[in-house]
Amino acid sequence: MTPLETLLKDTQDKMDNTVKVLQSQLSGIRTGKASPALVENISVTYYGAPTRLRDLANISTPEARLIVITPYDPSVLGEIERAILGANIGVTPLNDGRVVRVPVPELSEERRKEMTKVASRMAEEARVSARNVRRDANEACKGLQKNASVSEDDAKLTLDKIQKITDKTIAKVDADFKAKEAEVMAVCSTRALSNHSSPPPEHTMAADTTTNIPRPLG
Repeated sequence: MTPLETLLKDTQDKMDNTVKVLQSQLSGIRTGKASPALVENISVTYYGAPTRLRDLANISTPEARLIVITPYDPSVLGEIERAILGANIGVTPLNDGRVVRVPVPELSEERRKEMTKVASRMAEEARVSARNVRRDANEACKGLQKNASVSEDDAKLTLDKIQKITDKTIAKVDADFKAKEAEVMAVCSTRALSNHSSPPPEHTMAADTTTNIPRPLG
């Protein structure tokens, strides 16, 4: 593998990692619907070592607003409960000695908008990260050219490829954010439509009664 091929591979790997980190962060944002992703990456202290919850328990969603966590080792129930509370994700775990149940309350419209802003900040951080990867890759490419390790034409071609990788990465970031934004705001949109789908009953009654008013004679 040539130095430029190695550079392009490293750049792609770093860009892919940027997208993976964002997706992991977005999965932890509450939407009002129960999802294992909400808790699976929470760090739990297990025998003194931080461990992801998904590695310690089976996580299921038997109901639309309920997460049930069944640990493989029941002795860790208390630590799981504390870890979820400490994660500050707006839920209250219930430990019954066998499993931890996590009811997921419905989000208010205001809270949903706040969650969308959080997702937006995460997406912007991912874009900045991608641009930083591009900057480092461009500098490395120019360094190879300066040292006469590669030709000017090959360097220019590589810089173009680095830009294309960057553009595709940012497009993925934008798509992931838009999908999360739509997911977070979906219930609000549904409510808004239902609230305006039909006129108040009293208006209909008023319209009906007017048809029964007798006309004056003559």
